[in-house]
Amino acid sequence: MTAKAPQYLFDPADKPALPLHEVPLVVATDDSVRGYGCLVEDPDDIDIEIVRWPATGWRQVDEDTGDEAGWVEGIFHGEWQGDVLFGRNEAVSGHYVLGWTTTDPAAASTDTASTQRERVVLWHLNYHPDGGQLFFPKDNNPFVVPVALPGDDLTPQQVIAFWCDGSRGLYIHPGVWHDGIFPIADRQRFLDRQGRVHARVSCDLASEFGLYLSVPMASP
Repeated sequence: MTAKAPQYLFDPADKPALPLHEVPLVVATDDSVRGYGCLVEDPDDIDIEIVRWPATGWRQVDEDTGDEAGWVEGIFHGEWQGDVLFGRNEAVSGHYVLGWTTTDPAAASTDTASTQRERVVLWHLNYHPDGGQLFFPKDNNPFVVPVALPGDDLTPQQVIAFWCDGSRGLYIHPGVWHDGIFPIADRQRFLDRQGRVHARVSCDLASEFGLYLSVPMASP
């Protein structure tokens, strides 16, 4: 079965109301992010990992080829409009609805916030098999990032969320499940660096599991 490409811009009211699975919120430290990636003091301190192009048969790709596309750079914008969190990634010309705050998506308003910003209701996760990704805050404010370790047999129970204090950036390895950056403030900007190929593997949580993820926003 071929999965349909997700539609990233939509009216949350068009989404069904579904059960919420609570995601654990973990303070991002050097120890807690190990395996997912690392915290970064300076964007130039980290090399973006680029994964060699896979062979399609039994002959191997030459070792000095297949990983030369490099990375792209741009600003990732996270912005709240009422109850709805939007993301815009200039590095790959992406524009997304990342999530909303209301339990019922039909109640989410882009005009005014109808509820306190206690959570992001997350509908989607993805990973990049071609390279790692760096999110480095240009505004020194806290932010939250949902993640899960690599593997296509994803389950909601594998997902955690890192609460980052905004003093350092977060780098994630190739294959790590994630979504966009969730700012605590009304809007926040990040330097984004990621693989130029920008291969993306997606999971639509509603269609695969019949639920959404509830990602806490308050400091743990």
